[in-house]
Amino acid sequence: MGAGKSTIGLLLSKELNSPFHDIDKVIEDRAGANIPWIFDIEGEQGFRLREEQTIDEITNLSHCIVATGGGAVLREQNRSNLAARGFVVYLKTTIEQQLERTAKDKNRPLLQADSPREVLTSLMKIREPLYNEVADLIIQTDKRHPRAVVTEIIKKIQDNNILN
Repeated sequence: MGAGKSTIGLLLSKELNSPFHDIDKVIEDRAGANIPWIFDIEGEQGFRLREEQTIDEITNLSHCIVATGGGAVLREQNRSNLAARGFVVYLKTTIEQQLERTAKDKNRPLLQADSPREVLTSLMKIREPLYNEVADLIIQTDKRHPRAVVTEIIKKIQDNNILN
């Protein structure tokens, strides 16, 4: 959360002239409801099922940029689909940066708690090994302008002939 996936994904898609798919936005559009509502009605498990189905579908498309929610890596099938069907970039950020970027965002159900810092710390302990497992490239995003991150990603893609 708060690493810049949606912002950087959109910028990257424009630079590479590729379609952009934000998984959370696709889920919201299809459900006709926002993520907090889905969590309230279906629980996290219901949301994760929608997320898995959407990732399975979107990762079968070619030459597109995909931004997943931070918890997408929790399901083995998502990790498998992401790793097998694309080049995965882990946008890494610190807890402090996450807190700063998400402080006023009420659209993050997992952070509607007494101590968002504790929630983020707990989530990171569980998720970071999974991010590292699936990532082809890890990019630090703290205190960096999204365009600088996009430039770095494109350079790494070009250096490694990923798009060829």
